[in-house]
Amino acid sequence: MSERKPSPFKILLDTDACTLIRAAEDVYQVRFKNRAANTYLVRGSSRTIMIDVGLSSNYPHLVQCLNHVGCPPDKIDMVVLSHEHLDHIGAAWHFSGRTFIAAHRLAANKIMLRDDFSMLRKMFNEPNVPINVDIWLEEGNLIDLGNFRLNVMYTPGHTSACISLFDQDKGLLFAADTLMPGGVMGGVFGSGSIADYIQSLERLKGLNSKILLSGHGRLSDTPQEDVRIAIQRSHTLLSDTAQLFDALDARANFEPIMQSVRDLNKLDDN
Repeated sequence: MSERKPSPFKILLDTDACTLIRAAEDVYQVRFKNRAANTYLVRGSSRTIMIDVGLSSNYPHLVQCLNHVGCPPDKIDMVVLSHEHLDHIGAAWHFSGRTFIAAHRLAANKIMLRDDFSMLRKMFNEPNVPINVDIWLEEGNLIDLGNFRLNVMYTPGHTSACISLFDQDKGLLFAADTLMPGGVMGGVFGSGSIADYIQSLERLKGLNSKILLSGHGRLSDTPQEDVRIAIQRSHTLLSDTAQLFDALDARANFEPIMQSVRDLNKLDDN
């Protein structure tokens, strides 16, 4: 088995809770050591943003990392949320009032209505505090930071509301849970779709990306190989799912269950 080459990304701080890594000039990854998603700090010449913020419980550790690079929370102009899952957005309420919060319109709706099922609140046991989304993003929006120009790409599949951000000039792909190193997929949750996932991965394949900055795991300098593997795996998943439903297509066995469902959904007209 061949060993992976040494990482070209420099570790700036390593604690029991998280690791701070320089992904590129003025771009930093905070990688938490619990279930929280990665967060990214992008320091532009005209404004500074964070992409995802992790769990609320990790906020003190996030602040420690931000202070380490001389960028405390009050210097952040905007927080961009990649989708609605709380491991990515739980700490966003700490930024409310001083920082613009942005998300795709579908994610914004779920977040602001506190759709606990979609946000996976039981899975992460986060405090039930409001997170207000100030800016509703759409496919084709441009986030201009001066020396960074991040294009918003609508990349559903993991959920219906996922976005990725891509800087074409620098080849930086912030793919959240749509694509991870080694071609790992982030799973297909309630509002997601394998077919949408495949389409989104095909879009990412067409980019001239040089560094993959994903929602979980390490940084990757082989994004083209990562997306190739992910597309292969997603087609396998789609095929396996079809075979599963074919195997379960014994309608007589399902009839008692379906009748129970129909009974539960009957209107009470009495």
